[in-house]
Amino acid sequence: MSIERVSIFRGTCRFFAVIFVAAFFIICISLWTVSSPQSILDSFRSADMIHSVKLSLLTSTITTLIVMLSALLIAYSLSEDSFRGKSIVKTVLDIPIALPEILIGIMLLIFLGNTPLNYMMDGLGIQIVFTDLGVICAQFFVSLPYTVRICYSTFCNIDRRLKFVSRSLGYTEFETFRNIMIPLSRDGILAATIITFSRCIGCFGAVLIVAGGTYQKTDTLPISLYLNLSYGNVEMAVASGIFLMIISFITIFFLEKMGAYGNEFSGYR
Repeated sequence: MSIERVSIFRGTCRFFAVIFVAAFFIICISLWTVSSPQSILDSFRSADMIHSVKLSLLTSTITTLIVMLSALLIAYSLSEDSFRGKSIVKTVLDIPIALPEILIGIMLLIFLGNTPLNYMMDGLGIQIVFTDLGVICAQFFVSLPYTVRICYSTFCNIDRRLKFVSRSLGYTEFETFRNIMIPLSRDGILAATIITFSRCIGCFGAVLIVAGGTYQKTDTLPISLYLNLSYGNVEMAVASGIFLMIISFITIFFLEKMGAYGNEFSGYR
């Protein structure tokens, strides 16, 4: 009787899983039906689309590397240190998760435009606002809180006795972090990388405010979709959306396969 109940429950779960996966698949495929295949292919080969794809991949890759390095250090510090006000620090780091991207962009624009930092950067000949650096800056502050949260949870779930054993054997804090914490956090770091890159690729509101969404200059794929839709160029907007889906699917699928291979290699099934 209990086996039959388990089977019914599992069948119900599978039914809902199939329904929702099919719904998402149909929604994604519907984007391909807006324009003819030839129009979409022509949009793919256009100079505007190639520029947007290159800019999105370049800025997202750079931002992901910077975010991962920063998040690992921040998360490790929070997981190891206990101090008064730690909950406040964690709350401040998590605030951007609850804020609209446009508001994050506005705050960054104010900070970069009316502070001594702006004058210092100008003196060095570095301009962030309305440039590619602005794209990276916006992507960084939007995606960092998600990455820190994942890495922090990953570090907290590691058995602390392993670290104590490593330190008792004479390894330094950095050697323990590199040889113990990082390998044991591989799955969490991989998940953080996936989410970070996906957030960077899809970042829109903050990039639009900070980088300006200038045509053929700072128009990432989400910005290109918005601009072309505003101009009434449906084919280019659809092509931008399809490119976003393709890049996101390939990235997540590739990294998921890497994670599955890593688990199999490690003996986990």
